[in-house]
Amino acid sequence: MQIDVFSHISQIDPQQWNALLSDNNPFLRHEFLSALENHGCVGEQFGWLPRHIAVYQDNELVAAMPLYEKYNSYGEFVFDNAWAQAWQQHGLQYFPKLVSAIPYTPATGQRMLFKDGQEQQFYPVLLHACKDIARQLDASGIHILFPCSEQLSWLEQQGAWIRHDCQFHWHNQNYSCFDDFLAQLNARKRKNIIKERRMVAEAGVTLKCLNGNQASDNDWQKMSDFYHHTFEEKWGIPTLNYGFFKEVAEKLPEQILLVLAEQDGQCIAGALMYRSDSTLYGRFWGADKTLKGLHFEACYYQGIEYCIAQGLNVFEPGAQGEHKIARGFVPTMTRSAHFMLQEHFSQALKNFIAHEKQHIINYMEQMNQHLPYRKT
Repeated sequence: MQIDVFSHISQIDPQQWNALLSDNNPFLRHEFLSALENHGCVGEQFGWLPRHIAVYQDNELVAAMPLYEKYNSYGEFVFDNAWAQAWQQHGLQYFPKLVSAIPYTPATGQRMLFKDGQEQQFYPVLLHACKDIARQLDASGIHILFPCSEQLSWLEQQGAWIRHDCQFHWHNQNYSCFDDFLAQLNARKRKNIIKERRMVAEAGVTLKCLNGNQASDNDWQKMSDFYHHTFEEKWGIPTLNYGFFKEVAEKLPEQILLVLAEQDGQCIAGALMYRSDSTLYGRFWGADKTLKGLHFEACYYQGIEYCIAQGLNVFEPGAQGEHKIARGFVPTMTRSAHFMLQEHFSQALKNFIAHEKQHIINYMEQMNQHLPYRKT
């Protein structure tokens, strides 16, 4: 068995990497991670340095792990700024740290990759390799963000601290059309959604749903402009760019859903989503013009219609957003695993994590009281 660490995913064979994936997860595909690196979306500028682990037997890739050496916490969606401040206030170094995640993407999925049925063999190998890298870097810890439940359970057994958060996901109950979905909502919420959709139509807005083959270069330039405008106005640093969006569209065309809104012949808004074999993931939204209901139409209702038409089970529209509940999305717990390699503040961090978990449980209980679905 040979274990290598690579600073660019192009050093790993794409077909062998993709053969280790389940559910054809778009964010884990070699093409997606490579596009991030090819267009400077990760690297020294943004503090995401690739340290991907590859395990070989007889020159065949048998296990792998997307991994980054981090010098900030930007784009992780599991917030540890208070931890970093505690280290700094005591003259300690919190960075670098190791993070296994998809940059800028709070979507649950595999983090340890391997061939089917070989998890018990390769889970320990990959975790041991992570710890070796962390020790070489003198990293403060290893953070495995949004792993699938099976991997998180194993990591917890190995002593990882588990942090909790809440997202809002939509679940397909074998609906045959959007009206089937509406029929499951109480009358007030159903009427509100119908009203929102009608307002968009009455404003003369038309929507186009495109895959990577159908979207033009101009469409991607518009989406890139929308993305940058949104981040510069609200979210912070825009790390993605036209080249990234275009390359992913060219290499994964059937896993793209680009929703563009037009009014009076002009493209005024866009929403970008990606899909696996079972799940639709909402990622980015932007607009040149503010119209009531347009965000909900482009980001949620078009995605729900797509899931129903394509037979997808789940729609994950991204992090946060209590307004999603009224549109049929339900509270869903997300979790991440953390190994702190130094003993600093251990009891304080454990207390923090326990308090955070109880807060999330209480929050989800409150949110579940406001679900829009009819009582059965």
